[in-house]
Amino acid sequence: MAKTVSAQQLAEIIRTVHAGRRYIDPDIASDAISAGESPLTAREADILSMAADGAPIEEIAERAVLAPGTVRNYLSAATTKLGAENRHAAAHLARRRGWI
Repeated sequence: MAKTVSAQQLAEIIRTVHAGRRYIDPDIASDAISAGESPLTAREADILSMAADGAPIEEIAERAVLAPGTVRNYLSAATTKLGAENRHAAAHLARRRGWI
């Protein structure tokens, strides 16, 4: 759900989920459907997700148990596939489209 949901709507959503039913925000679902399939491989998405918080290459490499050059290659491929200017813009775009 969006962060801008009213307190009344939030309470109703919580009741719905608490009752064992699902709630899917129609606007978010619409955005996800219109975004289409992710062009990223699972590993590219994983590495891009790790980069989304601004972590340096070396830290991502440690967390992913990869060489820094391999991390750069994954981030470069993801950035190119998404047509982004840099890894930060790529991560923002992928997160907005629900791919990471």
